[in-house]
Amino acid sequence: MTEPAREYRYQVDRDGRVFHDGTEIVDPAVLRFFLRAMTRTDDGRCLVLCQGERNWFEAAGTPFVVQRLRLSVEGSTLQAVELGFPGDYREPLDPRTLETDHDLLFCRIRGGAFRARFGRVAVQQLAPFLSETGDGSVLLMLGAHYPVRRGVPAAS
Repeated sequence: MTEPAREYRYQVDRDGRVFHDGTEIVDPAVLRFFLRAMTRTDDGRCLVLCQGERNWFEAAGTPFVVQRLRLSVEGSTLQAVELGFPGDYREPLDPRTLETDHDLLFCRIRGGAFRARFGRVAVQQLAPFLSETGDGSVLLMLGAHYPVRRGVPAAS
């Protein structure tokens, strides 16, 4: 008889902090592992498999919250944006994936597999490179205008 896999439940708060049984997980290596290994099940839940254990993640909206940005700027031109997540997990911004929903800013990460929400500090860092047009906001990057799509469904 095969022993059932152990299961753990984690909560992710609005700032992207991860908690297990009320205790915050702060180890950068563990946080990076979780963010890199996370998958979505057929029923839409977030799961990380590790050594035969199932680690389930519950979050309001998305477990991926951009905490800070690394901006590459030459003169006054934004060249590149690197997204910074808990545990110092990093990924480049694909400016074509920017979207807003209820006054929150999002992008797609992990090859489009997940939606990430920009936290307050990350939005403030990006704000100087956002411009309003008659059709909404655009990100000015590499001399191009990337529209920020509006009203995108909340699927993560």
